[in-house]
Amino acid sequence: MEPHTLTRPLRVLRVCLHLLMAGLLVLTAVRAVAAGLPRAPWIVVAAVAMAGVYAAGPLLPRVSRSGPAAAVWLAALAVVWLGLLWLTPDGVWLAFPLFFLQLHLLPGRWGPSAVVVTTVLAIAGFAWHQGAFTVAAVIGPALGAAVAVATVLGYQALYRESEQRRRLIEELSVLRGDLAAAERSAGVLAERERLAREIHDTIAQGLSSIQLLLRAAERALPERPGDAGQHVRRARTEAQHNLAETRRFVHALTPPDLENGSLSAALERLCATTAEHSGLAVHFHLDGEPVPIPTPYEVALLRIAQSALANTVRHARARRAEVTLSYMDTGVALDAVDDGVGFTPETLPATGDDEGGFGLAAMRARADALGGTLTVESAPGAGTALAVSFAHHDRPSEDP
Repeated sequence: MEPHTLTRPLRVLRVCLHLLMAGLLVLTAVRAVAAGLPRAPWIVVAAVAMAGVYAAGPLLPRVSRSGPAAAVWLAALAVVWLGLLWLTPDGVWLAFPLFFLQLHLLPGRWGPSAVVVTTVLAIAGFAWHQGAFTVAAVIGPALGAAVAVATVLGYQALYRESEQRRRLIEELSVLRGDLAAAERSAGVLAERERLAREIHDTIAQGLSSIQLLLRAAERALPERPGDAGQHVRRARTEAQHNLAETRRFVHALTPPDLENGSLSAALERLCATTAEHSGLAVHFHLDGEPVPIPTPYEVALLRIAQSALANTVRHARARRAEVTLSYMDTGVALDAVDDGVGFTPETLPATGDDEGGFGLAAMRARADALGGTLTVESAPGAGTALAVSFAHHDRPSEDP
């Protein structure tokens, strides 16, 4: 199995393994000297040699990074251990820390295989010193090997779970970042749509009216300077009104037509202004008893009416238009009807174009944003009828 990056639990185990190896080597040497064994000097030399080979492992970076280097180091350590085991039966104790080293450093099945070989050698060496093969000679090394394998397997299971959790947290962090980016992108797109609707229904419509008035003034010159002057004054008034709309649009304020009056009054003024500027007969009708409705609904209805009348003036070639605001028990509705040339609604592109399609798309987006419904009925030569309605239980989700 491959060496893992040292986590805190693994560092603690590593320190404990160092202390265990050092303690067992010292105990083996001290017992040999204290017992006055003839081989005591050699046992001490073998213990010191094993300590030196063991200490070289942590000091060599390649041992922890390279499988072959780790295998060479473990082989040298095993050779010294076999020499110590040949000199004293106490050398069987050193098999226990060897189990952990083999399981940790050797990859794949090489680790358990090395543990089995080491266990067999420990049992054989201890039995040789005892002069007999007993159950006790088998149980000790076998039990130590089982404990080592169980400990390493348990740690590896915890390590895999920890790594899986870490990867999951990283994936969640990445997903959270992607979600935040998607939300930012969605917010940017929503704001772009809002800006497009506002520009179309305020600045663009106002500039279109100014253009029509200036063209009328141009046609009146030089024969009718009085009419031309009147058209220019109307264009200047429209420009002032458009400037006020633009300032309130920039600061996200209520449209000036609604700032000091009701929705019905604003629609009535809109119809009168449109009739005055275009020459089209535009009439406003109020149906039902007016009730207070949230400002976003009023703004949406006013903007939709502005866009509908602008489309009528620019494209319908109509003689008459009717705008009706209806207060009902279930909600509020706005109808805009003209007797113009009409069109086929299905032929308009979904995203709109420069010939009025964007106005319909913007009106539908306004209605959808507040949970309302917008329908358009028209046919070539049959005029156009537009209806938008909002239920009383609807609540605005964003400013129009």
